[in-house]
Amino acid sequence: MDHKKQEEWHKLREIIDHAIEDHTISREDYDRIINAATADGVIDAYEQSLLAELHDMINDGSIKFRPRQK
Repeated sequence: MDHKKQEEWHKLREIIDHAIEDHTISREDYDRIINAATADGVIDAYEQSLLAELHDMINDGSIKFRPRQK
């Protein structure tokens, strides 16, 4: 497996884990997750799994979007 791909997965996992711990996510972090997942032009099975987990938690209210800071 490509070392760069593993780093991308680790980065995605860290941001998602942080959101799970806080029960919140900023729009900026959400955008970073989407950008990281699509950076290589392909959303592979692991990235899709992480994104599905995040979306499920947002949809069921486990994770809420934080209001934008001014």
